[in-house]
Amino acid sequence: MENQISFFSSFALNDVFFMAEAAYRTLLISIISISIGTFIGGIFGWMLFEGRIIAIILLGPILDVFRSVPLIIQLVLFYNFAPIVGFDLNAFESGLVILTLYTAALVANVVRGGIASVGQSMRRAARSLGMNYWQKTRFITLPQALKISIPGIVNTFIGLYKDTTLVVVIGLLDPLGIGRAALADTKWNGLSTETYLFVALFFFVSCFAMSRYSLWLENKLNTDKK
Repeated sequence: MENQISFFSSFALNDVFFMAEAAYRTLLISIISISIGTFIGGIFGWMLFEGRIIAIILLGPILDVFRSVPLIIQLVLFYNFAPIVGFDLNAFESGLVILTLYTAALVANVVRGGIASVGQSMRRAARSLGMNYWQKTRFITLPQALKISIPGIVNTFIGLYKDTTLVVVIGLLDPLGIGRAALADTKWNGLSTETYLFVALFFFVSCFAMSRYSLWLENKLNTDKK
């Protein structure tokens, strides 16, 4: 007799592994896209703050497009048009590209604001101490900008993490997509509450962990500064 989980009257152990695989896929695409997107977004944010011509004329409008167009539309358009221009990408790769660019666009604006919030008096003090541009950026501007930007960046991360559920529109099944598909199976009749509870719990635990970590990091930076 197949092992059953008592809380889910018809929920077999294999079904748990099926949902766990979807959770792993969501975590993987989230970690990769957020990590790479944050790095790229940090560079873009610095370029926007410095007001380089290429950033003002080209980068700014492009980032505005990614911030303004709904993510679900970006996913559908890229997934369908990428093969036309010669990029043979599967659903995971397409979702990864768009989520990375979307992350970069959002983070760039947060980083730009964080750098801009560092007072001119601090920069002048750094110059008076004989620091060059890169020393001033490394030891004065970036540490303060990071501290200021942490809440905004973490909120962006949490929103992006939840937005990964939209990849279902291009055929990449995350926990929510698999849960909805599984409910069509007669074996899972009557388990809609349990299925959505599992999905809600998965996202809550992940988002709560991110928010707790951001508070710890912010407190650590405050402590190190004293």
